[in-house]
Amino acid sequence: MKLPFHLRQPRSIAVRLIGAVLAVELVAALVAIALSLGYEHHIHFRTFDIMLRGRADSVLGAVQDADDNHDNVMLNRTDLALPANDIWEVYDDRGRLLGRSASWPDQVKGMLASPSALLAALPDGQIQNLHLYGHHYRFLLRQGSRIIDPGLPGGGRLHRITILYGIPTGHVWSAIREAVKFYAAASLILLLATGPLIAWLLQRGLAPLRQLATLAARISVDDWQFAPPAEARETPELAPLTLALESALERLHHSFDQQSVFVSDAAHEFKTAVAVVKSSLQLLTLVERSPAAYRTGIERALSDVERLEQLIARSLTLARIERAPAPEGPAPSASLADAVQATAAELASVAELRQVAVQVAVAADANLAAALSDADARLLVSNLLLNAIEHSPAGAGVQIALTRPGESLELTVEDHGEGIAPEALPHVFDRFYRGDPSRARSTGGAGLGLSIVKALVTRAGGTIRMESRLAAGTTVMVRLPVAPDAERKTTV
Repeated sequence: MKLPFHLRQPRSIAVRLIGAVLAVELVAALVAIALSLGYEHHIHFRTFDIMLRGRADSVLGAVQDADDNHDNVMLNRTDLALPANDIWEVYDDRGRLLGRSASWPDQVKGMLASPSALLAALPDGQIQNLHLYGHHYRFLLRQGSRIIDPGLPGGGRLHRITILYGIPTGHVWSAIREAVKFYAAASLILLLATGPLIAWLLQRGLAPLRQLATLAARISVDDWQFAPPAEARETPELAPLTLALESALERLHHSFDQQSVFVSDAAHEFKTAVAVVKSSLQLLTLVERSPAAYRTGIERALSDVERLEQLIARSLTLARIERAPAPEGPAPSASLADAVQATAAELASVAELRQVAVQVAVAADANLAAALSDADARLLVSNLLLNAIEHSPAGAGVQIALTRPGESLELTVEDHGEGIAPEALPHVFDRFYRGDPSRARSTGGAGLGLSIVKALVTRAGGTIRMESRLAAGTTVMVRLPVAPDAERKTTV
């Protein structure tokens, strides 16, 4: 049964690496032992076979003339010094046994008594392993020729000699086992010696990682200092992690700063709005006033309350956009062309009161849908168009255009108002920012309209930028990807 994750024992990376390295070393040691066994077997038995052939040749050299009246040969044992454990037999070309070793096992006497049987059992010149008398032997069947009395007419008498020679292999296997034992002991000693060394080296190698963890653990809301060691930056395996930590911490720090600024600005805005309402009501209670004066004061207080209500609504809208989870299922799709036409119609009265002409240009494309809900598409367009109308002088014009360059939508809103100062332009999308005339308190804005627009565009996967010149006007350019549904409709 698999334990839940929180009940499992933590597995150290160092322990796993040490185990893996030791396992590889163990496999390498086993392979080395196997190779050493093959090598020692080859070397020892190659030497053994040379010795076996040499001893068989010694027996062949001991065959000489029998010194009788018949054409016979004999085995001269006088100078034949062979180990007592060797077993051998010698036959002449007539099948006569010329001699055998004293240690020839009684159990096999007569089993290979004839040259034909010998030749059938062992091919000439080849070495075979046989098990005799409870021991392992390597046998060689050696067939050679002996010329007796080469000085006689006709070149002497030629005799074919057959020799069967066997040497026990027990001492060879003992030598091989001793050699393999040495290799095995050496490998075991090396494994035991390198284990602690590998552990120490791994612990030392993981030191920069532990330093990174220690430095990251010290980071808090009050202390964002993170200075990774130079070794972590220079180590190829740790450099990506170091950069990722720095990047993540930088984004978190920026997010916390934004949250802090937002809370501070929101508190200031709400406090100011409440203070305005309170002061308006306090003024009504200071002295006795006429019904008309009370009515005027109450209307002013209601106007201030309405502004506070709009501020709260915009703050909630911004929070909804920024914190809402990604939608499940198909992505939303809204016609940006319908949103532009409907918003321009809704704000026509506002533009007429301010004597501003709104010109709408929508591309003749049936698929101008963005990945926004209908409400968010209307909110995006209305914030941009209303901002342009409010900051345009009487008699000026505002142009709003929607095109589809390639596989994206481009919404452009251009006004010819007072423009924005260059130093304020990078901050126009910040919450509650009023460093430029387009967001002056005189317009009644709370400094959240463009922040809402930026949040909507970012959430839809688009981009927004603003260009402005003082006393010349401002242009806002929004680029949004075409909604997937619109793409499918295009390809049908």
